[in-house]
Amino acid sequence: MNHRVVECVPNFSEGRDLAKMRQITDAIESVAGVKLLDVDSGADTNRSVVTFVGDPDSVVEAAFRGIAAAARVIDMRRHTGAHPRMGACDVCPFVPVEGVTMDDCAELARRLGERVGRELEIPVYLYEHAASRPARRNLAVVRKGEYEGLEKKLQDPGWKPDFGPARFDPRFGALITGAREFLIAYNITLNSTDKAHATDIALELREKGRVARRRQKNAYYSSGQELRYAEGSFPCGNCDFDGQRLEDTQQHCHETHGYSLRDLLALNDIDAAKSVVGQKVYRAGLFKACKAIGWYVEAYKRVQLSINLTNWRVTSPRDVLEAARKMAMARGLVVTGSEIVGLVPFQALYQAGRAYLEAQGKSPFVPVNDVLQAAMFSMGLDDVAPFELEKKVLGLPKAYASGLMDMRCRDLVDEVSRGTPAPGGGSIAALAGSLGAALASMVANLTQGKAGSEMAEQQLLAAAEKAQRVKDALMLAVDEDTFAFSAYIDARHLPAGTAEEKARREAKMQEGLKLAVEVPLRTARLSYEAMEAAEMTMRHGNPNCITDAMVGVTVASAGVRGGIWNVLINLKDIADATFVAEMEPTCAKLLDRANALLARATSDGNARLDAMLRK
Repeated sequence: MNHRVVECVPNFSEGRDLAKMRQITDAIESVAGVKLLDVDSGADTNRSVVTFVGDPDSVVEAAFRGIAAAARVIDMRRHTGAHPRMGACDVCPFVPVEGVTMDDCAELARRLGERVGRELEIPVYLYEHAASRPARRNLAVVRKGEYEGLEKKLQDPGWKPDFGPARFDPRFGALITGAREFLIAYNITLNSTDKAHATDIALELREKGRVARRRQKNAYYSSGQELRYAEGSFPCGNCDFDGQRLEDTQQHCHETHGYSLRDLLALNDIDAAKSVVGQKVYRAGLFKACKAIGWYVEAYKRVQLSINLTNWRVTSPRDVLEAARKMAMARGLVVTGSEIVGLVPFQALYQAGRAYLEAQGKSPFVPVNDVLQAAMFSMGLDDVAPFELEKKVLGLPKAYASGLMDMRCRDLVDEVSRGTPAPGGGSIAALAGSLGAALASMVANLTQGKAGSEMAEQQLLAAAEKAQRVKDALMLAVDEDTFAFSAYIDARHLPAGTAEEKARREAKMQEGLKLAVEVPLRTARLSYEAMEAAEMTMRHGNPNCITDAMVGVTVASAGVRGGIWNVLINLKDIADATFVAEMEPTCAKLLDRANALLARATSDGNARLDAMLRK
């Protein structure tokens, strides 16, 4: 059965009274099958971003209970805060994580919206991928007018809610729910107390852009003269081009700047199909899938660019940060750091860390935690608040809590030496392979930037990348081998009093044996890749490190042999003749390749060592 995981990120209009928020999160956590990941509350925004995950049905139920709790404890008539909002639960998006599609999440949003409208009698609007019509896809468009303008908005037939009554609820307001890609809420902090400084940069970054100006008096774009369309004069907002017709400027924007002027105007509530004479000209922002405003945060005594990245694969936090740093410098400002509100996907931070390491001339193929630390320090993520990787990063590489790899070396060796069947040879084979890969990575990274040619440099980077991937997988295999054998042992302890129980016990034992074969076979294959990486570093790495690479090849070969031996010892008890017939030649071929590589590397290494000793 597929593992189905959905993320839900409701934003509640309460960031000051944590007792109220506790009632809301308690309601969410009361649902079995849901895990609360994060609660990020801000006093100045008076808003809390709550993140939880679970199976689809459990997540919908938890979202409903959280919204019902918010309806009880939050009174929007008394709410003030810097963040735009329309209701006590302002927005409640569903995000696909694993085993679900965007369409699945849109259906979850509709289920939630229908129930909230029916049972709580609250107006509900759908947005993004769940939107009932194209005009309602954009959150900013749906939320326009905010809570203060909601009563009038509900009187407009064009803004009839998707669910619930078209009746103003002064205590709650309205709910906006939908389905979207993972949104990164990202703030960039400046060394200023002037909100206008942050706003000037934010408007340059966001996709929606800003009113176009020319003849700036200083570095601040807002110091220029505002542009408007006139008969025979249709200026481009991004350069000095002036078209005689709007069509001329549309073509220019497409060909020269790569954006649709029609779409840009629509984002700013201007219909290009009608006459635009007299309307303001707009300048396109730098980044797609980016929303941004400027605000002052009393708790930090500084201003921030408050940014929502609606698709980080299109525009990443690092993209906007580096652009903001350049703009800040041009304006005499300094970016002091940045912060993630809520969670950030592992890959978004990992890719940023690798990019910063590459910019420094360093190898990006180092341990995962080193890459994440590089991102954290480079982006100043702990500038205004602590940034804990384990709590803020969603989707960190798998690790076994309190597993063998968490032991000190002395404790691990002692644990292996005890009179228990696991951990045994399979775990140690995986450990040997991981150490071989680690040595390959070490030699490659020590030679980074010092190789004799560009080709050698690329070969070493490839070796480091492979070695890190293999090392991480083999460290997991150290524990997985123990668990795989334990599954067989557990099956042996099942009851066998009746014929049915005996059959079930035998089936489970056979499943356990096959798992006990698959894990060491993977260990052997990965260890062979570690041998390849180590041999590559022997050829192109620093000559003074050749013995490190040779040890890497040799110890990784033990991982190959150990893995294969553990496969073969378990094959004798497997009843599936076809499975056994496939495994035996597979192991033989892999062992032949490993033996050939070891002999080649040993001969080459010994010859080079002899030559070095004779000098």
